[in-house]
Amino acid sequence: MLWLSILLIIVIIICLVGIYYVIHFNMLNDLKTKIHEAEMIIDEALRSKYDTLMRVSNHIRKHMESNKNYFKEYEKLNSTNMTNFDMDRKLNEGYTLILKMIDDLKLNQDEEINADIDQIKRLDEKLTAAKNYYNKNTSEENAIVRRFPTNIIAKIHGFKVKLFFDGKDMDDEIIDDFKM
Repeated sequence: MLWLSILLIIVIIICLVGIYYVIHFNMLNDLKTKIHEAEMIIDEALRSKYDTLMRVSNHIRKHMESNKNYFKEYEKLNSTNMTNFDMDRKLNEGYTLILKMIDDLKLNQDEEINADIDQIKRLDEKLTAAKNYYNKNTSEENAIVRRFPTNIIAKIHGFKVKLFFDGKDMDDEIIDDFKM
């Protein structure tokens, strides 16, 4: 009778450990999926923002007296291997340059440019929301990956601490969050 009680206790402990394992593994997978979705939204929005900025820069170029290419650096971004964070930062610099050029050339009333600027504003809102969503879920995943005993589950399945969208990580100096 004693051995049956011991066996029952062992089975109950194994079942509880199994349930704990499955629950936390599913939590990690859910967070991984949410992070991946945010990455896809960011990728798409950055590509659309790039295309729109290039369209506006071409339109601005038509109105310039000298056909200097102020946007040459930005035109090559799509063939450059950089992180989405770096791409976002470069596109924001390009957007600032475009706004300055629009003011300097007095193109504020151009309907085509204004439509593209409105689209860029909508894309920036989408990017901000996706970055916040990415960082929130990354923070949750990192907390689970660092916490004992879920760090064992994470290690078994290859989950690691991720960088936030801004590329900051206090543990290392690598700023290679995800590629475009």
